[in-house]
Amino acid sequence: MITFGSYLLAGFAALLAVPTAVLFFEVLAASFLPKREVTICAQLDQRRRIAVLIPAHNESIGLQPTLADVKSQLRAGDRLLVVADNCTDETAAVAASSGVEITVRNDPTKIGKGYALDWGLNYLAADAPEIVIMIDADCRVESGAIDRLAMVCAKMQRPVQSLYMMTAPAGSSVNYQVAEFAWRVKNCVRPLGLSAMALPCQLVGSGMAFPWDIIRSAELSGGCIVEDLKLGLELAFAGHAPIFCPSAIVTSTFPDSDKGAKTQRQRWEHGHVGLILTTAPALLYAATKRRNLNLLALALDLVVPPLSLLVLILTATIVGAGVATLVGISKSAFMISAPCLMIVIATTILAWLRYGRDILPFRSWALIASYFAEKLHLYGAALAGQRVSRWIRADRN
Repeated sequence: MITFGSYLLAGFAALLAVPTAVLFFEVLAASFLPKREVTICAQLDQRRRIAVLIPAHNESIGLQPTLADVKSQLRAGDRLLVVADNCTDETAAVAASSGVEITVRNDPTKIGKGYALDWGLNYLAADAPEIVIMIDADCRVESGAIDRLAMVCAKMQRPVQSLYMMTAPAGSSVNYQVAEFAWRVKNCVRPLGLSAMALPCQLVGSGMAFPWDIIRSAELSGGCIVEDLKLGLELAFAGHAPIFCPSAIVTSTFPDSDKGAKTQRQRWEHGHVGLILTTAPALLYAATKRRNLNLLALALDLVVPPLSLLVLILTATIVGAGVATLVGISKSAFMISAPCLMIVIATTILAWLRYGRDILPFRSWALIASYFAEKLHLYGAALAGQRVSRWIRADRN
């Protein structure tokens, strides 16, 4: 017996096949296709003049190492600007003591990284650089990353995203092994797959480089809780799709408290899911209408939800479809969703075999159950209306 409900369930299962396929092909490409990266022929002394822009909100404790990393890679004529944004600590004093440019912004009615970046760009405009590189205030910048980002950006005249990785802080009581692996899949494996297919990547946060004219044309002064992801999509819509530069490495640490970790995950995942629901349909339509492959690739990449959420949704769909099959309604949804879940699991195992065994050894797989339990609680809270709607800084010591 076929009913409207069975059609609806089968349609939902078919929709889930889209992010499943995207994830599968991205990981497959990263695992088996030759790696691609922009070849730079120019000599280092021909690098364009840059400005490194660091938005900082109450970052007095961790700011100094970031400034030291960046300063060691600057050249004559380069600028390093810290935006002390709505700070209640000594962030401005720490930046000043390091001898870098600093500007202070105080507007508690407009909280968010986007507002700070817009303020910083306005400050730089009087003596505009050719390239702007944005680094978060709690990051470490590996040697050579600034040069690499600047030269790739100058050659391609497109936004460039570094390899931005997160690691567990020393002495943290939170076990981040599964989270580190999930982050590596999202920020390393999937962008590598897109790059191997000659496709653009998302902007994911710290370590982003932009030609001045392109970033000045963007709208940054907003309170989106995943402002970097949104910026990359908007630039791609305008014809400036970002490219991946895995040889430029920027790292940060997860919060060292359960509360900070929860806040960070809520902001990232609620924001990502919000963009899927509000932005992805329009992007897919625009990409199809324009026949724009770069925009289509980013729109399809966007619809892949966090890995744990995809698994949970597929599992719930299989349960619902199984019940529908048992009562004789229709087995179509089950025939679609069950293979999708198997593909997601197999894809995750492939990503682990190729890229994750060093951070998530086989003996640590037992942690996956508790990780999913935490995520189930997070998504349950979102369904109950406890959503993050504004930017909140994750606590760090």
